[in-house]
Amino acid sequence: MNQQIIVKQFPKGWVKETDFELVQAPVPSIKDNQVLIHNQWLSLDPYMRGRLMPGKSYAASAEVGAVMVGQAAGVVIESNSKEFKVGEHVLSYSGWQSHHVANSELVKKIDVSGVPASAYLGVLGMPGVTAWTGLMGICEPKPNETVLVDAATGAVGSVVGQLAKSLGCHVVGVAGGKTKCDYAVKELGFDACIDHSSSDFKDALKLAVPSGIDCVFENVGGAIFEHVMSLMNPFSRIALCGLVSEYNAQPYGNQQIRSILVNRIKLQGFIVTDKPDTWPSIIDSLKEKVLSGHLKYKETIAHGIANTPKAFIGMLKGENFGKQLVKLD
Repeated sequence: MNQQIIVKQFPKGWVKETDFELVQAPVPSIKDNQVLIHNQWLSLDPYMRGRLMPGKSYAASAEVGAVMVGQAAGVVIESNSKEFKVGEHVLSYSGWQSHHVANSELVKKIDVSGVPASAYLGVLGMPGVTAWTGLMGICEPKPNETVLVDAATGAVGSVVGQLAKSLGCHVVGVAGGKTKCDYAVKELGFDACIDHSSSDFKDALKLAVPSGIDCVFENVGGAIFEHVMSLMNPFSRIALCGLVSEYNAQPYGNQQIRSILVNRIKLQGFIVTDKPDTWPSIIDSLKEKVLSGHLKYKETIAHGIANTPKAFIGMLKGENFGKQLVKLD
């Protein structure tokens, strides 16, 4: 049987486990040019919260009564396609379920000889490409400039910081708690990391950026972004990737928008799927860095499909460390 997590209702405010339901359905039969995939890993990402609401966005909402959307890594267990053999490791947008039937053109092979399959959902997948695209394409940091990234030890932020350091930048992270900040500095090589939950957050952040901020990779929004905006340099750049602190609450009333005008800041929102043609070369570059030991990553793993909603909520609250995954039985 195919175990599935379906959307029971759209959340109101914070996501609850009761907004989802675990069901079982027969594993579908495959047709010509299709494969049957047994998923091993489910990817959990902040963008999924945006799928759990009606209204216009850059992508279609999830559907009530349907399997929750998302990417997964798995193994082909049956194939009617010349492109895929049984036993090959693949990625697909299967959603939260144990098995998935997909047309072969919608499935991507992955090479797990040097890195685990889970890495293709994190550092070598959408989060890694997001980090590269926003930092290199929008922030365009130069040596000795100050780069700030919040959610600094998450799947995206950790890659942003390491890439910026490799370019000779002064890198400052913002994260929740001493353990995460110590990891950012001692393991990832950040120059500083400020705990946003500390009582002296504003003063500590100001001390960490004595020359102001030239580039911001924004993942969090809310009060953190509000304060960061007050520390921006003239002609600085902001890559607006996400606003996770606002996904379960009313949008934050930012009072520092005037800083964009005063400092002539370039602020650009971006969606990484806008340029799929850039992904292969970016992933190749990221993989080279991972294999050489110059790009580190961390994973938080929940076990069993039944724990997917709980893990998703924990990720939205910042309880994960690195990429949040679910390992299926």
